[in-house]
Amino acid sequence: MALLIAQLLTGLANAAALFLVASGLSLIFGVTRIVNFAHGSFYMLGAFIGYSLMQVLPGHFWFWASVLLAGIAVGLIGVIVEICVLRPVYKAPELFQLVATFGVILVIQDLALLVWGAEDVLGPRAPGLKGIIRIMGEPVPKYDLALIAITPFVLFGLWYLLTKTRIGILVRAATQDREMVGALGVNQAWLFTGVFFLGAALAGLGGAIQLPKGGADLMMDFNILAAIFVVVVIGGMGSLPGAYVAAVLISVLNVFGVSYLPQSTLVLMFVVMAVVLMIKPYGLFGREEVAGEHGQVGEPERPIKPADARGRMIVGCLIAALALLPMFDSTFLTILITDILIFCLFAASLHFLLGLGGLVSFGHAAFFGSGAYVAALLVSHAGTPMELAFLLAPLGAGMAAVIIGWMCIRLTGVYFAMLTMAFAQLLWSLVFQWGEFTGGDDGMVDIWPAEWLSTTNAYYYFTLVVGVGAIILLRHVAHSPFGYALRASRDSERQAEATGINTKHVRWAAFAFAGAMAGVAGGLFVFSKGSVFPTELEIAKSFDGLIVVFLGGVKTLSGGVVGGASLELIKDFLTRFEFWRLSLGVLIIVVVILAPEGIVGTVRKLAEHAGWMRSKNAREVTGDE
Repeated sequence: MALLIAQLLTGLANAAALFLVASGLSLIFGVTRIVNFAHGSFYMLGAFIGYSLMQVLPGHFWFWASVLLAGIAVGLIGVIVEICVLRPVYKAPELFQLVATFGVILVIQDLALLVWGAEDVLGPRAPGLKGIIRIMGEPVPKYDLALIAITPFVLFGLWYLLTKTRIGILVRAATQDREMVGALGVNQAWLFTGVFFLGAALAGLGGAIQLPKGGADLMMDFNILAAIFVVVVIGGMGSLPGAYVAAVLISVLNVFGVSYLPQSTLVLMFVVMAVVLMIKPYGLFGREEVAGEHGQVGEPERPIKPADARGRMIVGCLIAALALLPMFDSTFLTILITDILIFCLFAASLHFLLGLGGLVSFGHAAFFGSGAYVAALLVSHAGTPMELAFLLAPLGAGMAAVIIGWMCIRLTGVYFAMLTMAFAQLLWSLVFQWGEFTGGDDGMVDIWPAEWLSTTNAYYYFTLVVGVGAIILLRHVAHSPFGYALRASRDSERQAEATGINTKHVRWAAFAFAGAMAGVAGGLFVFSKGSVFPTELEIAKSFDGLIVVFLGGVKTLSGGVVGGASLELIKDFLTRFEFWRLSLGVLIIVVVILAPEGIVGTVRKLAEHAGWMRSKNAREVTGDE
């Protein structure tokens, strides 16, 4: 009993920092509807800034003053991010703002590396709270008890701010109906800025307050990112009580999981999230109207006609140029273009799901990795010929998508996205921990193509034919009756149902088809590299796909392909420099601000404008009105 109480207290103490960070994210989403991926970066900055302040301000009083000052400093940094990065794109598709926050992550990572260096720092002990207290004979750190005592006061303070003050009333009103608040004359821009300051400051406080327990390092932003999103989604997007309950639940379960079921710690919180969302689709305290708004990706685009003769000619010339590439260039460029083609197919499969179906998946890499591992396992353990293993790769990925899609498709918006991430994390954990079968962290190696594809050029042409063929198939399906039914389900579910379209079945089929196409890319990848590792199923891979889709243009059929090719070429160039993340992050932010419709959408708009200007000039010359 004593041990159980000590573990419970440890879980409650761990929940303190998690709640602070998650409550800030919940506030920001509730008012601005922005899924702020940079929130983990604010947490990291709070830890580093707090550490620096504690080095120059020693003493009991100044320890807590440093924690508060770190929160305020991070809040001000959040204001700069909101004004300079997010405010210019508030009118862009909501999920496109996700890309901007990812660019902020890259910028902050390299700036933190530049200021504090690559070494981890150990946080100082809290003055007056060193040592332990024995409870029923079990040691419990004094600082843990202090955190347990502080957290309810923070929750009460936030509750009082939001329910008893005019600012809080405006914040709650904006959470429920932003348009009405604007119609009443409230300056929404500064309201958003104030909420962003508070949310970022809470994240900074969370980072600083955990210093005596964990210190600071450059990976802590990514390490906490998944946890805070899980907490916010379990509690319900925009709900502070929900964030508190979920933080306590996740932290306590993790402590007991480490002690009694250590293999579960990699996925325990995702399992809890999946169970909660299948029982309560909008979290413990969430509301459907808050979740539903997030599922949009902007206004429906104008109907896209199939490619005309000119478009087919351009594509044909590009394919011909790619076919001639090995005859005139080096092996390095051939391998690079092979990688780009594979990644473009992966991005195109995600774009099919997101652009046509409005379904934002945070776990699409699960199907890319599934295709790769199915092929690798068949070759390695069953001695299957490469050709048959490659054909079965998309079948295995498609079956995984059928199962996962059946459980996810009834949700919408960010809840759908998070549930796909949960199941992707479960697959990753299975591959990572089943070492005797999948190789675990060591991956699977020596998975090479058949003899007739063993040369670089031969496999390049194989990838070109299969990759381009699969992309063309995706485009063909987009213009089929199924593709138009999928768009109808996205644009107006109620009207689509009224015309006899079973929107859930259409989305489920689209989810499975997109997963199978990602499996084709995974099969190409594993035989291209001769190996596969669990990193191909990680969340970061899915985020890479999302980024290129938004950069290329959500409202275009070629957005995924153009975005994938552009990002891969840029990364290949920038990664040769030391602070390449800073450059890439700035580039992403600039593209988001200057070209919110993506590369393809912006080029199309410029072309249309140029055509209109030529037509206008022609009318002026001829005197026509």
